[in-house]
Amino acid sequence: MEDVITEIPPPSRFFQEDLNNFIPPSPSLPLPFLVLSNPRPDKPLRPSLLIIALCSPSLYIFHHFSPKTLIGSLFLPEIPLSGISVEPSLGDKTTNIYSLDDGDNSTLLVSVQHGVSAERSHLVAKLLIGEDIVPERVLILDSIQSQNFRGKLSPDETYAFKLETLAERKGLGGGNAGSSLMKGLDYFPSGSMIDGLAAALLNRCQLKNIKGTLCVSWPEFDSSVVALIRSLLQRYVLPSLELSLKGEVHDQYARFNRVKHQPYDTELYT
Repeated sequence: MEDVITEIPPPSRFFQEDLNNFIPPSPSLPLPFLVLSNPRPDKPLRPSLLIIALCSPSLYIFHHFSPKTLIGSLFLPEIPLSGISVEPSLGDKTTNIYSLDDGDNSTLLVSVQHGVSAERSHLVAKLLIGEDIVPERVLILDSIQSQNFRGKLSPDETYAFKLETLAERKGLGGGNAGSSLMKGLDYFPSGSMIDGLAAALLNRCQLKNIKGTLCVSWPEFDSSVVALIRSLLQRYVLPSLELSLKGEVHDQYARFNRVKHQPYDTELYT
């Protein structure tokens, strides 16, 4: 008599991908959405410059920058809202939109304080660029991922590189045509790669023929990068605005939580 417990089962007549056909598909996630306090909701916001902060040093700098006015937020349904502070905090998983000017919305800031999965990056990029917000120029601030860099990155050295859209490189449109936003930076080395939300945002700028610049820095978490990005912003981007940080605030960066790498709920994508 056969032992049904220890008997080796016969091989399946189906491949694993065929067996998946019998499993009902997972329900799709709701789409991300944007909420703006736009005084003219029938028309998009048209800032002269849109700054999108993705890396921890840039988030830290703009968190301590003032004055700025909260004018909207972007929501991803997979990011829980529980535990979010009443006042904006670096520890919150939020994407807030601020005006950095005197009410004319000439410069807008987007602080992305959570990870965005590859599957959602293009949806987020579409919401931020080209629909409700139509900027003349875009600056994206992110960090270099060592696994995507062709070459050796020393943790003791500070680097910054740039990538540009064709419109930015050729200086198309605008009153300051021919003037590159980060003209003092070297281009990102050939053979290295940018992925994730930063790549989706720059791609969106290219598709919409918007002047866009992606500035990436290394290392990801170091007070020297805070000083570097602050210097670049003052020199090339916002020379008329005060971006100085108090000494004690600057020293706190060593204890700053790694905001960008707070993980999203990966089980939602399995």
